[in-house]
Amino acid sequence: MKFFDEARIEVIAGSGGNGSASFRREKFVPRGGPDGGDGGRGGSILVVADCNLNTLIDYRYTRIFRAKDGEPGRGRDCFGKGAEDIVLRVPVGTVIRVAETGEVLADLATDGAEALLAKGGKGGLGNLHFKSSTNRAPRQFTPGEPGEQKHLEMELRVLADVGLAGMPNAGKSTFVRAVSAARPKVADYPFTTLNPSLGVVRVDMNRSFVIADIPGLIEGAAEGAGLGHQFLRHLQRTKLILHLVDIAPFDEATDPVKEAKAIQKELKKYDESLFAKPRWLVMNKLDLIPEAEREKRAKAFVKKLGWKGPWYLVSGMTGEGTKELCFAIMEHVETHRRD
Repeated sequence: MKFFDEARIEVIAGSGGNGSASFRREKFVPRGGPDGGDGGRGGSILVVADCNLNTLIDYRYTRIFRAKDGEPGRGRDCFGKGAEDIVLRVPVGTVIRVAETGEVLADLATDGAEALLAKGGKGGLGNLHFKSSTNRAPRQFTPGEPGEQKHLEMELRVLADVGLAGMPNAGKSTFVRAVSAARPKVADYPFTTLNPSLGVVRVDMNRSFVIADIPGLIEGAAEGAGLGHQFLRHLQRTKLILHLVDIAPFDEATDPVKEAKAIQKELKKYDESLFAKPRWLVMNKLDLIPEAEREKRAKAFVKKLGWKGPWYLVSGMTGEGTKELCFAIMEHVETHRRD
């Protein structure tokens, strides 16, 4: 099934039923007085986060959600029946905005979180409410209020502790396969991941974190080049970003330092807060470098890049260095969770 993380929908809440202007008419009951009931409430539209869902495909083709109107009031003090609410279920991590203004209506970051998208109209008042000592035969009643109507944008941001950023073919999918049970597609020819994939990294019996592999970025991604810009939002909830770099590219004309700087630039252009997140440099494919040259080449790369934060040298293919990195990540994530 294709991964859908964006959708546009229209929600239309039900209108309230009109109040009734009625009078009691029974044999042997002269001047029975007003007995018009109120109209029923229109149906509202709610949204609930469900951990059993992982895509917005349900809203890809069904785009209009309309709740029923409340029933009108009737005589004999009969109030109209309220309409049932409509509950939309979305994956955990969904953000819902008003399409015209960009106002955030809901940010559903936990399972079971719910929010009101469109409120149903209030039912009108029957003439029963307008009787008084000076107005014994009121003919006033009020109409039901219209329900809210909104055009909304839904955006899914996957919930992961750690996100991977890097150029295509930096080895992100191979790294995820090496440290978790996830099995994103990898092959010995150049191609890039098309959909985000999540993997659970278990470092101990009761210690684990979730890692997200997103499609590779290219220069100009923040302006829409390539596929990666469509998925940068999935890094915004992470506690740590691993910047994966291919330190031993097959093409000798490729400059890993230039590529690493390009990724930093794209993160900053896309979102300053995303660029400010903790980032660790992970130099991948060390199995392609002679063992005697590994440390020297890594330090030269870090110096040329001007990197000030933590850095690691790993091989996603052989798993070398990944265990130490995972334990370091686990400590960082646990510290963040306690804070």
